[in-house]
Amino acid sequence: MDFDHAWASVAEIPGWLTEGQARMLWDAVQRLPAGATVVEIGSHQGRSTIVLGHAARTVGATVVAIDAFVDGRLFGGASTRDLFEANIAAAGLEDVVELVVGYSTRLRPHWTRPFELLYVDGKHDYWTYVDDLRWSTHLPEGGEILVHDCFSSIGVTAGTLDKVLLGSRYRYLDRSRSLARFTVRRPDLTDRLRVAAQLPWFVGNVFLKVLLRLRLRTVAGWFGHHGPYDPF
Repeated sequence: MDFDHAWASVAEIPGWLTEGQARMLWDAVQRLPAGATVVEIGSHQGRSTIVLGHAARTVGATVVAIDAFVDGRLFGGASTRDLFEANIAAAGLEDVVELVVGYSTRLRPHWTRPFELLYVDGKHDYWTYVDDLRWSTHLPEGGEILVHDCFSSIGVTAGTLDKVLLGSRYRYLDRSRSLARFTVRRPDLTDRLRVAAQLPWFVGNVFLKVLLRLRLRTVAGWFGHHGPYDPF
């Protein structure tokens, strides 16, 4: 399985993950040693999980997928879990992907298993995201953290400014649109400036979201955004 086949395999699974972002996840797993573990927070129907799972199989790693499958229109509850499990089975990844059902904030204080890569795409409010970053306690120095909806979601971006721009534990590396990559390493001034340089893009995203809330889709189109959904 190579990346192109892995990406093609999730084409029909709903989700916001773009091809460039999937490639970033794939490449992050490819840098892991055999026997490594990936933790994913927020799996939904498995679009990103399957990309991670196929990548993990190529290097002899495993994926732990954490999702509470909350009931409600935006999350889907038990029906979404059924779709997730069916999609993982259809991809032939039941031996690579382990599902842990629960809230990440409730599981974290009791978690004892180390892992080598963390992917965060959970609840996007400031408090949950900041708590999810604390899972990095189990990462080795230099371990990577990938965060979806960074510099797009207000809550996630606020947490990034607090814990990365103003913090002392994480170093910003790069991003593919709203998927940002960090590492567990003390940042220097240059690293902080590189985080600050993403803020104009974030402001543009917020501006587009305001236009969409006001139902000014035509105006949003003038600025290059087409469709009814928020920029991700």
